[in-house]
Amino acid sequence: MSVSPALELLCVNTNDVFLDVSKLLLTYADNILRYPNEEKYRSIRIGNPTFATKLLPTKGAVECLFEMGFEEAETHLVFPMSASVEQLKLLRDSIAAERDKRLQQGAPHQLRTPLVPSLEGSQSSTAASSQPVLPTQSNSVENSMKFFVTLQSNFQHVMLYENEDLRRKARGVVPCQQLSSAAQHELKKFKEANQDCNFGLDDFLLLELLRWFKQDFFSWVDSLCCSSCGGSTENIGSLTPSTDDLRWGGQRVENHYCHGCKLSNRFPRYNNPEKLLETRRGRCGEWANCFTLCCRALGLEARYIWCSKDHVWTEVYSVAQKRWLHCDSCENACDKPLLYEIGWGKELDYVLAFSKDEVVDVTWRYSCKHQVILSRRTSVQETWLRQTISDLNAARQQVLSLDRKKQLTERLLVELVEFISPKKPKPGELGGRNSGSLAWRMARSETKVAHPGSSTKIAGFVFTPTEKEVTDRILHVRYNSTKDQYCRQSNSSETVQGWDQCVWQKDSVFRKVENDWQMVYIAHTEESSTGQISWKFDLATVRMKIKSVSIMACSHTFHEGKVRWYLQSSNCPTEFSGDGKMQSFHHLSGSSEFLVVAELGGGGDDGASWQHSQLFRQSLKDTENTSFEVLVHFEDA
Repeated sequence: MSVSPALELLCVNTNDVFLDVSKLLLTYADNILRYPNEEKYRSIRIGNPTFATKLLPTKGAVECLFEMGFEEAETHLVFPMSASVEQLKLLRDSIAAERDKRLQQGAPHQLRTPLVPSLEGSQSSTAASSQPVLPTQSNSVENSMKFFVTLQSNFQHVMLYENEDLRRKARGVVPCQQLSSAAQHELKKFKEANQDCNFGLDDFLLLELLRWFKQDFFSWVDSLCCSSCGGSTENIGSLTPSTDDLRWGGQRVENHYCHGCKLSNRFPRYNNPEKLLETRRGRCGEWANCFTLCCRALGLEARYIWCSKDHVWTEVYSVAQKRWLHCDSCENACDKPLLYEIGWGKELDYVLAFSKDEVVDVTWRYSCKHQVILSRRTSVQETWLRQTISDLNAARQQVLSLDRKKQLTERLLVELVEFISPKKPKPGELGGRNSGSLAWRMARSETKVAHPGSSTKIAGFVFTPTEKEVTDRILHVRYNSTKDQYCRQSNSSETVQGWDQCVWQKDSVFRKVENDWQMVYIAHTEESSTGQISWKFDLATVRMKIKSVSIMACSHTFHEGKVRWYLQSSNCPTEFSGDGKMQSFHHLSGSSEFLVVAELGGGGDDGASWQHSQLFRQSLKDTENTSFEVLVHFEDA
């Protein structure tokens, strides 16, 4: 029988500590085995003095609880109904056997030493085997207790993604072949347009998975529709979780109350990704949990990202690019790490990555304000956090091969180099949050854009001709709203994912996906009565001048909604219609640059007025037609 990693870590403690703590662990396990239906025996309060003073400071103690099957709730560790009693009994018997040995021998007994891998730069074996030291101040001790439980809980939770039966179930709902074919097609097009392509098939597979997960699979829940009348409900508090809720990690159940029917609609916040494959709904916790499982099911190396500021997401390792990519399934966002600090205005402090092999403090990837971040990190001591993470990794990596340990070390070194220099924001990282209702986003202060001026206006992308386009004397750009993709085409083609990735400026606009109506469009935000978006074209850098410009744009208005399209150059603005027909303009002849601008407004005073002015409205089933097209013919200046 293989040695339990948690028990192995527990054995590092002195004999007296081991005997004392193992007795407590056996008591917890035996109570559950004797009284399997008694809830009081399946729960341990984190603030309990015994837990705080004996279990928490002892290496391997909390690890044993999690390996038994305990999970983190808000104030307790809970042994859910879904947990394996066989696993609990197996570890309980191993602890008992080790305890009996020590009692009979009357001397310390270790299963294997040292626990910490003897890698270059690691701490000494003496430091590795010492007891973890908690801060002396009472509030620091309490914070460290909570932080440690959070670390352990997440580190244990990600092991669910490694269950092959669960992965197989996930592959049963993910259209693997369809996503793979689409990824191969997009990679081929990209390579034709970019000779020095440093992307791999998995990178495009990830983009396709993100798009499918957001548009076709998972749905966001602000408040449930009433199960009786179908009307709106209000989240008015919590309900008692049922046995089945607890089985799937639903310790918290929201009460979505219908004032019309006087009916409570239960919304369990499930924490088990297997259940989420069935429910397919939730908020960021459920999204990231289920999406990370889907990534692992498709063979992508993924890790779960926990942020202390109430958000979670995923990172996926790109073998081709040799780096970790930020992925937020709620936003269909990839490689936009500054989205939260710059786009949403979050004041970050701790961001941690959890995978089957390691915990990594990745806070610095998600910030361009490192000194400010440091001033906020006051929950626990930095030395304690580093040591605790090191100990957790040492215990988890005991079973890994030397090659895998070396690979992890090399990757970590690359990450540390990346973290040294703060990044600069990209245009796609400057927008506020899109997922969730306006009221929900405003309550979390995630509608603002945290950059100078507190405006959502940004100066971003400029279309300039490539060498091939200069040779052909034509620049042709198309945008497909359903795919959320720009295609730049001459004899070869280049695609760019994301409606705002090729935008010059945007102000109070966002992309809306209506899964119920199967439609997608761009509209102005709910909190604003108007919105504006523009695209810039500049030929001056390649010493060309415009011969003619042709534009096709689609826009729809309802009720009192208004959309105004115009071309802006050194001359007066020239308006044109958004009727979906190609229109040609020759008055720009001789110019070197221009803007295409759309302004949205009107719509009345009701709460749905933002929907009355729409750009690029398109069916989610229509993947072929474009809703915006710009064709520029040019010549030597």
